[in-house]
Amino acid sequence: MSQWKLAEGLDAETAGLFGDLDRVFALQGDWITSDPLSEVLRVEHRGVRYYVKRYWAAGKGLRRWLGRSRVKAEWQNLRYFTQWGIPTAPVVGWGQERRAGAFHRGALITRELAGTVDLAEMAREGDPRLLDPRWVDRVSRQLAKATRQLHQHGFAHNDLKWRNLLVDQAGNLFLIDCPTGTFWWGPFLRYRVIKDLACLDKLAKYHLSRSQRLRFYLQYLGRPSLQAGDKRQVRRILSFFEGRE
Repeated sequence: MSQWKLAEGLDAETAGLFGDLDRVFALQGDWITSDPLSEVLRVEHRGVRYYVKRYWAAGKGLRRWLGRSRVKAEWQNLRYFTQWGIPTAPVVGWGQERRAGAFHRGALITRELAGTVDLAEMAREGDPRLLDPRWVDRVSRQLAKATRQLHQHGFAHNDLKWRNLLVDQAGNLFLIDCPTGTFWWGPFLRYRVIKDLACLDKLAKYHLSRSQRLRFYLQYLGRPSLQAGDKRQVRRILSFFEGRE
């Protein structure tokens, strides 16, 4: 059984290009990356670039047989972001195919966010914007709001790293690439919240000042100063990756 959908509003030519999984898996483009589960191609059509992520496995571990596939999780999570008002890459096409009840293949197509760069690349290249306090504060506020929205919905990204945060020339922030994010509750959510915040701080501690990092956390909390419980949480965040880096 094949399930494939396209976003509304596509012109007939683009809809034909991405019309079904057979056509999507036959596409040729610029190779971007691959892993044992998937590959990503960049395809240009009528001056617009699209990222085509093609999966040939449902996921690792139990996900190979149980629960939603990795590609389904990715397209659902990006659609959650849109529902919650969190800027992300526009989803153009999505779906999967099962044979005899087992995952066979799947794909996700997103439209390029033109003129964007991820924060990890900015850090590697020594982008001067990271030295501009006003620019950092603008991006920090957007990131704090988006992260708070995720967690308030009981959702953890699970890979909230700088490489998955894009910014455009105007300093607008976008969250992308979230195939392992999901909903949690109770102590499981609290642990994942700490992990998300610790992931963000892995590069922040090398490129931002202590006051900028603290300001981000206060923006995330929506409070002007730390309370006793907040300080314990900060210690957990700072120690989360100790001995694992």
